[in-house]
Amino acid sequence: MTVRLAAEEWQRRRAAHEARVDRLVADHLERRRNHVKHPVVDFLFTYYNNRPGRLRRWHPGAGVILADAEPPGPEYVAVPGGAMVDHVRLLERRRGTIMRIRNLLAATASRPGRFGCFGLHEWAMVYRQPPEEIRHRAWPLRTDPVPVVEAGPLRCTHFDAFRFFTEPARPRNEVWLTRADQIAYEQPGCLHANMDLYRWAYELSPLVPGELVMDCFELAYDIRAVDMQASPYDLRALGYEPIPVETSAGRAEFARRQREFADRAAPLRARLIAECDRLLELAGADDGLRASADVGAQV
Repeated sequence: MTVRLAAEEWQRRRAAHEARVDRLVADHLERRRNHVKHPVVDFLFTYYNNRPGRLRRWHPGAGVILADAEPPGPEYVAVPGGAMVDHVRLLERRRGTIMRIRNLLAATASRPGRFGCFGLHEWAMVYRQPPEEIRHRAWPLRTDPVPVVEAGPLRCTHFDAFRFFTEPARPRNEVWLTRADQIAYEQPGCLHANMDLYRWAYELSPLVPGELVMDCFELAYDIRAVDMQASPYDLRALGYEPIPVETSAGRAEFARRQREFADRAAPLRARLIAECDRLLELAGADDGLRASADVGAQV
């Protein structure tokens, strides 16, 4: 089903999206111009491979005609009376990616959240690490991570956090995680699984609406702050008050924040699954149209 957006509507949505992005990335861009690193926010643009300029580009999603518009980029095609995302070409190329994302999201959503990891993945990333190899070595550690990690156990369920554990920390995790069985362990209480909703949203772009991408980015932005507040780094000079997960009070606070983020993430995960289903259905419809056209050409 194709939807047509009047020019005033899509222009309003595009302007609102750009303003929303600008509010969150302006400080990051200023620091980047001045070659100043930030141990919290930079992660959203280095680990997540989506540049601010690309994030700022609003898209209506697949099946939406922008009335009275010229194609705004190479992912678009001109249609009578406007332009739209060239979903036929993009779906042909990305169908496998969409299915992979959908399966991971659905598997994650099917499980109960686990809230007993207490953010110790960041501690495991510096456990018995030589000082010169610590990732954010420009910032002091609040306390020695060794007794905290060794008090264990580590309960990380997210492979892309686990793979950054130091070698001595990995055997201390309850499960040795691999990429191959990622889909078997991801669960909706995990901060990193919920941050990754942003990754899946921008990987689906421009086939999904820009507003959904930004909803996921804002969630990742907020989670990243708590992720680093619970870390062993002392970032009070940047305005991040520690969540002392080495204490029982800190662990209770971290679990409370985790549950709040899980509640925010659940409807976003559901929206992404619904978008994947819509895109896969659209890809099937496109296959049918192409098959019909081929048969017609042969008659």
